[in-house]
Amino acid sequence: MKLSMQIGYAGGFAESVAQVQALEKAGMDIVYVAEAYGYDAPSLMGYLAAVTDTVQIASGILPIYTRTPTLLAMTAAGVDELSGGRCILGLGASGPQVIEGFHGVAYDAPIGRTREIIDICRKVWKREEPVVHDGRRYQLPLPAGQGTGLGKPLKMITHPQRPVIPIHVASLGPKNVQMTAELADGWLPILFHPERAADVWGADLEAGFAQRSAELGPLDVVAGGLLAIGPESEVAGFRDFSRAMVALYVGGMGARERNFYNQLFQRYGYEAEAREIQDLYLDGKKREAAGAVPASFLEETSLCGDEGYVRERIEQYRAAGVTVLNITPIAKDLPAQQRLVETVKNLAG
Repeated sequence: MKLSMQIGYAGGFAESVAQVQALEKAGMDIVYVAEAYGYDAPSLMGYLAAVTDTVQIASGILPIYTRTPTLLAMTAAGVDELSGGRCILGLGASGPQVIEGFHGVAYDAPIGRTREIIDICRKVWKREEPVVHDGRRYQLPLPAGQGTGLGKPLKMITHPQRPVIPIHVASLGPKNVQMTAELADGWLPILFHPERAADVWGADLEAGFAQRSAELGPLDVVAGGLLAIGPESEVAGFRDFSRAMVALYVGGMGARERNFYNQLFQRYGYEAEAREIQDLYLDGKKREAAGAVPASFLEETSLCGDEGYVRERIEQYRAAGVTVLNITPIAKDLPAQQRLVETVKNLAG
């Protein structure tokens, strides 16, 4: 089982880079660089490529509406070149509030667009022939009657470091998860509950796997949570660090009738709690919303406890199909975080 982490910027990007460099030495395999509506991810990914040696550098995620499919392919190829073949292209739809509010682009057909983008990216990287794509959402080149009529099929003029770059997709809904299982190299399910995941996504994953090409190999599943190892008296409080984040997603990420994370929480069996968290959050009572997040959910989606307990939690994730354990290590300083990563690396095997 590999280890991954999402890098944060609360303390500044320089501090995050120092953390990545330290944890790379301890055995961290993948770092995900987010892009919401702050800094763009590729700039930071390129910087990481220059100051690291072995860790894979992933976008986590690039919203599909913010770039053309070919620019997504070019960006991934650029980071792959800078890093010596360590890029992962993480894609996702984001949500209507960000895409339409911040980017001014219509949020439509996320599954169909992602499917076409994956196809186009793989054509660009292989360079077997000029890129031609006649899809419902994207046409390359533009068909007759659109634009100037001067467009022609082109190959990427540079030769990518690799003809295949892994693509990870963030997806939650049934059809999107099916598409991910069919086409992607990795799956990024947020708020992953290992004991309840099969009930929510099992049938969708199997439907996608039934259509999956053998050439793709197995699908990586990337999930995990907060990591702290020690006596219960010392680590129990760390689970609460996730309260505000869960409340934000379940309560405030999207409109009342269109919040994908709230719908997921309900599918997990927390129907009443999902409604309460959303009502409180949208009423401006963010602290109360965080307090309404069930303690059981926080415990069952984290890795906080003594070494034996953390080993058991890792096995729960493994049994749920997780191949990349995504952790947020909690320790007093970087050397302590390094020791924590080394320990969990041994526990994960």
